[in-house]
Amino acid sequence: MEAELITKFHKQQQIGVHQCSSSLTKRIKAPTDIVWSLVRSFDKPQKYKPFVSECSSRVDFKVGTVREVNVRSGLPATTSTERLELLDDEQRIFGVRITGGDHRLRNYSSTITVHPETIEGRPGTLVIESFIVDVPDGNTTEETYYFVQYLINCNHKCLAEVSEKIALHTNNSGFAIAKPVEC
Repeated sequence: MEAELITKFHKQQQIGVHQCSSSLTKRIKAPTDIVWSLVRSFDKPQKYKPFVSECSSRVDFKVGTVREVNVRSGLPATTSTERLELLDDEQRIFGVRITGGDHRLRNYSSTITVHPETIEGRPGTLVIESFIVDVPDGNTTEETYYFVQYLINCNHKCLAEVSEKIALHTNNSGFAIAKPVEC
């Protein structure tokens, strides 16, 4: 199933000689609507991205909207400028491209899709994230791949924790009864 979804929704452009690309998956024990509500919040990535301290963007975000992100200490960056490339609520597809900042992730773009699935007999979610990025001068393809993979895996882990906490604190009517704790 994963391979079919990756083929259908994560069509990568031609990868250049000095680029790397991959797709990563995460199964989350929370309903798709909860997970999607977090993923699609372009204006508040810090809800589940542990390396983002704050974000500013227009409130009426749509494709083409740009956000300015402040990065927490611990990474070799302090800011990132990112553009919303794709937002499809029906198919649950979210795409972002990094357009600037004081980091080394040049020509980085990412597509995230969110798919319903049953996990242990309960509603769950399969998250697939694909990326493509230039390999910075002085780094190898493997170093770049493992660095980006580490960032995405941290984001996915936090997304799962936050989504699962919301699911635990949601009553049967679907309304959250407690504010989730951020990672």
